[in-house]
Amino acid sequence: MKKAIITVAAAIGISAGILGCIRLYASNAPETSEASADAPAINAPSRYISQDDFIRTAEATVNGVVSVKSYATPRRGNGADIYGGDIFDFFFGNPRQRRQVPREPEKPSQQQLGLGSGVIISADGYIVTNNHVIADAERLEVTLNDNRNFDAKVIGTDPQTDIALIKIEAPADLHVIPMGKSEDLRVGEWVLAVGNPFGFTSSVTSGIVSAKARNISSSVGGRPSGGIESYIQTDAALNSGNSGGALVNLKGELVGINTAIYSQTGTYAGCSFAIPVSIVQKVVKDLNDFGTVQRAYLGISFRELTPDLVAKENIKGAVAGIYVAEVLDRSAAREAGLEPGDVVVALNGRHTLNTAQMQEAITSFSPGDKVTIEYWRDGKKHKASATLRNNRGETGLVHNDGESSLGASFAAIDSDTARCLEISHGVAVTDVSADGRFAEAGIREGFIILSINGERISSPDRIKALYNTIAKSDNSRDKVMFISGIYPTGKAAYYAVALND
Repeated sequence: MKKAIITVAAAIGISAGILGCIRLYASNAPETSEASADAPAINAPSRYISQDDFIRTAEATVNGVVSVKSYATPRRGNGADIYGGDIFDFFFGNPRQRRQVPREPEKPSQQQLGLGSGVIISADGYIVTNNHVIADAERLEVTLNDNRNFDAKVIGTDPQTDIALIKIEAPADLHVIPMGKSEDLRVGEWVLAVGNPFGFTSSVTSGIVSAKARNISSSVGGRPSGGIESYIQTDAALNSGNSGGALVNLKGELVGINTAIYSQTGTYAGCSFAIPVSIVQKVVKDLNDFGTVQRAYLGISFRELTPDLVAKENIKGAVAGIYVAEVLDRSAAREAGLEPGDVVVALNGRHTLNTAQMQEAITSFSPGDKVTIEYWRDGKKHKASATLRNNRGETGLVHNDGESSLGASFAAIDSDTARCLEISHGVAVTDVSADGRFAEAGIREGFIILSINGERISSPDRIKALYNTIAKSDNSRDKVMFISGIYPTGKAAYYAVALND
């Protein structure tokens, strides 16, 4: 039986994901239904959806979607030296080449790394796309629907949500797609996906909303991706190059950013996924205002409630929700009085009946926001209020770690991640800045630190303490953090982070 592939639909050659490749896409629109005599009454739309609705929506949105090409310089490999020969021949000699005069090294030219899509969100040139569309790029080129080309600069990225914000310097005549409300989408509603599949610019496909708050990893029994997964699922056709494109409703409003497909072949097979615009707006605003996402935490380790868990723990009242396995110290959950065994079902009135809903709800908040938590305990429903905090247990806004200059933030791992990766400890790396020491060493967001210089790591505070100790060492040779850990895909990795100025 073939394994299904979650494909990141961004570009030409993207790295493998949880069960295989990972591509990215999606869709949206209003729904119509006709009630039978035996069916419950349905509020019918004021008119039927017609072909003209699709035509008007397509015409109103294609000019707001761009093509995004990424370029990078290929690295030399296979042991070749800068003179074009084998490095061992250079040092030890080759009888056939000893008299050869070394060639002047040629500067390698940039080559196209990937191809994706982007959505214009402001007349002054801000464009939202997927992080995987621009990852590892040295240069970005944006092509508008009228074939004008512009170089783009990166304003900020957020690998956890796979969102990136880029900007072009262009005349103020850009076509902007207005923002809609993804929370108002209904299953069965018509949507259009606009993008550049396989490089075919300004392609439009249609479909309906198949599901909301979809977590791909949990749905297919894969390992947690380490990112935020709360997708709009549609059946609009998407393929490589659609990543970062627009999912719009029939009002011509942006309701999602097309991001992924689920397929057994790596090409479209009926399931497409988009990041809800509610998440996109929050991430984009934070990237523009602060350079990093202001991510709030409830402060619990949790599991999604299942029938087996209900029976095992003899849970009463709730049949779906977020089962609290552990309450962390200095957290909003601790302030609210949550206890292990509670089942959280809503935050500020938004349902949290599964992991995806919980992620989407919490992503909309920032540290310092006050929320009302609804939960079940011993068969009774309760409400409590608390102030959300950042991953340091503080209510203030988070900036990249200037104190340690590591250029990253850190968060405790949840019990689901620990169980899936079969680890008993570890700290996740979040919000990696492009100019920090972690980025220079090659550490990517989502990496879970298991040990530093041989010491097991169980809390973010311990990382800071070790940094301070190593950085203050009198011996410059000792100013290195030897870090071992694991990525959410299960891949082990080892890094050396030099702390010398």
